[in-house]
Amino acid sequence: MPYITQQDRRPLDPLIDQLAQQIVTQAKAHNYDAAFAGLLNYTCTRLALKVIQLQFGALRYWLIAITTGVFHNIADEFYRRLGAPYEDKQIAKNGDVDLYQELGKF
Repeated sequence: MPYITQQDRRPLDPLIDQLAQQIVTQAKAHNYDAAFAGLLNYTCTRLALKVIQLQFGALRYWLIAITTGVFHNIADEFYRRLGAPYEDKQIAKNGDVDLYQELGKF
């Protein structure tokens, strides 16, 4: 999680909220639940590329490495905070896959 200061968040949050609303509006127009995924992917990709272009003007290997790392960390944190707890609840509700227990014995 990018723990930036509240002061740094304040000017960004309204813009992020507005962008999120636009993504949802466009996704709903496609009339299927997963439509947001492509729009979100495009938005995040273009945002990253635009920041790189505006701040550095050209692409360099270290920018690719840092940006890839940021996206990887976003995915890891999202899964750790939301995906894993969701799956744990589903396991408790529906039962686990039996082979996890068997193969998990080291």
